[in-house]
Amino acid sequence: MSEKEKKTNEGERKEGFGHISRREFLRDAGLVIGGSTMGSIAFASETEAQQQVKESDVAKDPCSEESADITTIELTVNGGKYGFRVEPHWSLRQLLRDEIGLTSPKDWCGGHGACGSCTVIMNGRPVLSCLTLACECDGAIIETAEGIAKAKHPIIQSYIKWNAFQCGYCTPGFVTTAKALLDRNPDPTEADVRDALAGNLCRCGTYQQHPPAVLEAAEALKRK
Repeated sequence: MSEKEKKTNEGERKEGFGHISRREFLRDAGLVIGGSTMGSIAFASETEAQQQVKESDVAKDPCSEESADITTIELTVNGGKYGFRVEPHWSLRQLLRDEIGLTSPKDWCGGHGACGSCTVIMNGRPVLSCLTLACECDGAIIETAEGIAKAKHPIIQSYIKWNAFQCGYCTPGFVTTAKALLDRNPDPTEADVRDALAGNLCRCGTYQQHPPAVLEAAEALKRK
């Protein structure tokens, strides 16, 4: 054996005693790098496949298409005829404000029907428009505070005279409720007025001014 071969064998024995040889290191390193690369490729392939599934799900998602439950309705609002295609979850308040542009129906209580600020008159009755589904209003006749003011109903001037409001946020709900009362009972007592307005809340606390305002409007209607 040549001197060179002896040195090579001795070097390998020394490296192999308690240490990893260069040959083993290169071999193991190659496996680690190769395994890492293969894992990355497999992960990338899986991610791509998952992405394709997600895109497929989006394409089939019924929410991305027009709902099959859309309803066509026709209704009369403040004397005007309207036709709409409405979603099943739309409220009458949403329809009046967002589609027609009537801003008098307010939303103090967040759509829980607790404040009366969204009150409108539907087919002669005061209703909470935040709890009334638009799809159920086909053929309905709706009145809002805008229509009552446009018709110059005495309740408007009476409310102004008696200062039956301050900030005015709740006033449209009171006006429509009071007008509905006078339509069905042209000669109400103070108790009748208080009972009719019991479901309407006032941020400014002007409750004592409402009964005399409504009673005066009733007297003005009698003189017409």
